Amino acid sequence: MSKRHGQIRRSQVITTWGPGALLDLPDYAVIVGGLDTWPPISKLEEIAEPRLTAKLELMTRIDSPRLYAPPADTNDPREKQQSIGVWRFPEWFVVRDEEPPKDQKARTRRLVHRKSLDEKSRYDGKRVVPTRFVRACPRGHVDDLNWKDFVHGNQKCLHLELWLDETGTTGDLADLQVRCECGASRRLNEATLIEAIPLGTCSGQRPWLGASAREECKLPSRLLIRSASNAYFAQVMSVLSLPDRGSAVQVVVAQFWDDLSIVDDASDLKFVKKKPKIADALAAFSDDEVLKAIAARKRGGGDERPVKLVELEALLAVPEGFGDDVPVDPNFHARKLPRHTWDKSKRWNAIEAVVQVHRLREVQALMGFTRFEAITPDINGEYETDVERADLALEPKWFPAVENRGEGIFIQLRASAIHAWRESKEVAGWLDHLSRGHDRLMEERAKKAQKPFPGGPYVLLHTLSHLLIQSLAMRSGYPASSIRERVYADAESGHYGILLYTGSPDAEGTLGGLVQQARHLDRHLSDALATASLCSNDPICAQHDPADASEGRWLHGASCHGCALIAETSCEMRNDYLDRSLVVPVVGRPNAAFFGGRG
Repeated sequence: MSKRHGQIRRSQVITTWGPGALLDLPDYAVIVGGLDTWPPISKLEEIAEPRLTAKLELMTRIDSPRLYAPPADTNDPREKQQSIGVWRFPEWFVVRDEEPPKDQKARTRRLVHRKSLDEKSRYDGKRVVPTRFVRACPRGHVDDLNWKDFVHGNQKCLHLELWLDETGTTGDLADLQVRCECGASRRLNEATLIEAIPLGTCSGQRPWLGASAREECKLPSRLLIRSASNAYFAQVMSVLSLPDRGSAVQVVVAQFWDDLSIVDDASDLKFVKKKPKIADALAAFSDDEVLKAIAARKRGGGDERPVKLVELEALLAVPEGFGDDVPVDPNFHARKLPRHTWDKSKRWNAIEAVVQVHRLREVQALMGFTRFEAITPDINGEYETDVERADLALEPKWFPAVENRGEGIFIQLRASAIHAWRESKEVAGWLDHLSRGHDRLMEERAKKAQKPFPGGPYVLLHTLSHLLIQSLAMRSGYPASSIRERVYADAESGHYGILLYTGSPDAEGTLGGLVQQARHLDRHLSDALATASLCSNDPICAQHDPADASEGRWLHGASCHGCALIAETSCEMRNDYLDRSLVVPVVGRPNAAFFGGRG
C-alpha cells in the first residue's frame, strides 16, 4: 500500500487487511478497496501455482483465474508508487472537545454526517473522529447506521441534531445513549438484539466496490464495532509447492496420449507398454497411477485430489538422509532423518518418521471474506463450493496472493498406534462427547456453515501440533506466532502426520533454526507432554465437557489459553477442535491419552 495515507505488509493484504477490511490509517478511517482499485495487472507480479489456481477455479467457478501479488513499496522516492485504493468509511463522526451542559453528568458528543464537515474535515472548527459503530451482515455487506431511524423507530422527526451520551467510563454499550434534539433517546445496547431487528434489514451495500455496488440482501443488520476481531474473516486458500507424482504421471500420459487413449483397463495398458519408449517413460509409476491419470484425462479433468493429500503423498515419499545434498527443486527439499538421530531415548514407538523440510514454498490466495462468522476450510484444506463469501471485485477474474519460502518439520504417526488408540473404549466414549459438542454448534449455525466432525485422529494431531509449536518456539529462534501448522489425517490411506513450518515473503528462505530442531524431537516431545499434563486452570480446564451447554465451548475439550490455544495466525482451525486429554493423561481423565505411557 502506498505511503501516501498508510502502509501495510503485503502478506497482511491476504490475511488481515484485504479488500473490504475496515482499517484505521493515521488520518482517516477507511475501507480497503476491491481489486478494481488496484494497479493494472500488467504492473503486478504474477504468481504461478497451477494446483492452487485449479482449486480456485473449482471453488469459485471463475474460468482460469490467475494470481497476482499486492503492489510492493519500491523504497525509491524517484519512482511512482503503486498503491491499493481505499474509500473513507464510515461517513458519520462524533465531534471532539465538546463540554456537556452544566445540568448533565454524562459526557456528550455531537453526531454529524460527513456532509456537515468543512473543507478541513472539521465541524464548527472542532475536530471529529469516525464513529466506532456501523451495521453489517455475515455476507460481508456493511453500511453506516441510520442513527435517526434507530432513535425514533417508526416515528417521524424533523429535528436534525443528534448526540451520543456516555454515562460511564468503560465504553460499554449499556452506558452509551443516542439522543435526538426532540428528546427521543435509545441505548446502544438495544442494537444488539438481533431478533427485534433494531437496525432494520441489511442494505446490501458493498462500499469497498464503490458507491453503486449494492446487492439484494434480506438478512437482519447487526451492530458491528469497526475494530472488533469479528469485522473481517478472510477466506484464504493455501497450497505448498511440493513434488506431485500425480502431476508427473499426467505429463507422461499427455506426451503419449495418441497411444494411451485406447487404454481402458490393465490388460490394455500391458499391451501398449510393449512399446519400449512408453514402457521406459512409465517405469517410474505403478499401473494403478497410470490408469487413474488416463481416466482423469478422459473425463477432461486433472488431479482432483484434495490439496493436503497431494502434499502428504510427497512428504511420505522423501528419501532418507540429512539434506546435505544439492537440492534439485528450489521450492522443495526434504529428507527423512535416520531414526537414531532423533529417537535417542528409544521410547517413541508411536512415531513412524521425522522429516526435515529444508526448503518449502507456500502460496496463499485470498478468495473472499465474511463478517461475524468465520468459515474455515475442511481438514483437507479446502472450502465447499457453495460457501457464501463477499466478492473482492465487481467481476473477479484474478485473486491476490503471496508466496512464502521457509522450512519445516514433518512428523508422521504410526497408523497401527492410531487405530489401536481409536478402538479403546475410553477414547470412543470421550470422542462421542466431542462429536456431540460439534453437533450442538452446527445446530446454531447457518445452513451454509455446516461441516462434519473432523474425527478423533484429527483432534489428537491438532492438539499435539499446538503443544509442539510451544515447545519449538523456546529453542528454534522463532516466536510461536511465526510457526504454522498443517495437519494431515487421511483415514482412507491410514496416513497421519503434522507439518510445523515457518516462512517469509520477504526473503529467499529462512535460517534453518526450525528444521534443525528435528534432531531434538525426543526432548521436544518430552517437554510438550510434561507441560500438557497439567494446566494452570486445572481441574476446570481438564474436566470441561464440550457437550455441556453451560459454557458454550462446543469445540474444546481439555484446552484453554493456559495450555493448548496458540495464536490464530498459526492455527489452521482458528483454535477449534483441541483436547489435550487425547494426547496425555490429565486430571480426571487418565485413560483416553494416545501417549498414555509417554511414548
